Amino acid sequence: MSYDLMVFEPTAAPKERKEFMAWYAHQTKWTEDHGYQNPTVSSPGLQAWLQEMIEHFPAMNGPLANEDSDDSRVTDYSIGQNVIYSAFSWSVVEEAYPKVRELAIKHSVGFFDVSADNGEIVFPGDGTKKKKPWWKFW
Repeated sequence: MSYDLMVFEPTAAPKERKEFMAWYAHQTKWTEDHGYQNPTVSSPGLQAWLQEMIEHFPAMNGPLANEDSDDSRVTDYSIGQNVIYSAFSWSVVEEAYPKVRELAIKHSVGFFDVSADNGEIVFPGDGTKKKKPWWKFW
């Protein structure tokens, strides 16, 4: 069993939770007519996220695979047109969650905590804007 997180193309996903969960269920049927190890099928934002993510959590399979399969940071990425699903070892959860979320925000893609009950869904701009203190009016 793995700890799973997903990033997604925000323009393709519904924003309401109920509709998002139905969309997620459809995405994870893996019915697109391509292999799920090829990053070129994804949007530019997802590709940029993956390119930076594998510097921290190398890919287990596909053209970007790491040869050190004993490294607990090696991650199984399933790459679709609108999603990248990441299956991490439980031993790296404390590092993986914040890195996936941070890079999702950086690359303007969505973030979904698959493994959590009622997992967090973040769209670009959600909670990332800093508010001015109430006393600053200029």
